[in-house]
Amino acid sequence: MRQFNQQYQEWINLPGDRPHPRPPASSSSPLGTTNAGSFICQWDGATRRGSHSAGGMVIRSSAGLVVGARGVQFGIIDDPLVVEMLTLRDAIHWCTEEGLTDVRFEGDAQVIVEKLTSSEVRDSRIGALLEEVLHCLSNQQGFSVQFVGRHNNRVAHLVARNTLLLYPSASRFFDFVAWLNSRM
Repeated sequence: MRQFNQQYQEWINLPGDRPHPRPPASSSSPLGTTNAGSFICQWDGATRRGSHSAGGMVIRSSAGLVVGARGVQFGIIDDPLVVEMLTLRDAIHWCTEEGLTDVRFEGDAQVIVEKLTSSEVRDSRIGALLEEVLHCLSNQQGFSVQFVGRHNNRVAHLVARNTLLLYPSASRFFDFVAWLNSRM
């Protein structure tokens, strides 16, 4: 937690980044906001070679408020590309479960975004996952995927890296939204 707090402090002190006010406490959605409108879901994966891997997902409202944050553990997966794909898949499922219909998924895995936006999805390592994600995206017309640089994806990266620190745990998922909003 000390390392998590230090990384969070570094994030909020970056130029141009200022914490947003907390989202309203009363709501009709599990995410703490209404499902109307568009959202951004940032995702990122993290691996600890030979040990375990994790992913981080952060949902923001169109106003930039963090309305959902979740970390997920995957166990031993040494391939960062596979971890990124699993995290994106879980982010899509999470947004679908929450009833969100207009979501732009942003990640810093340029290879994945290029493969998802091109007609060629053949890849021996992640081909089946690519096809699964493409199928999920095709079922949700308001969902899209976009590449963003690491600098613009640092909150999801922060959640992913700190999910690694929580390993092992009895729960596969960790809800970070209360922690993030308590510091904003």
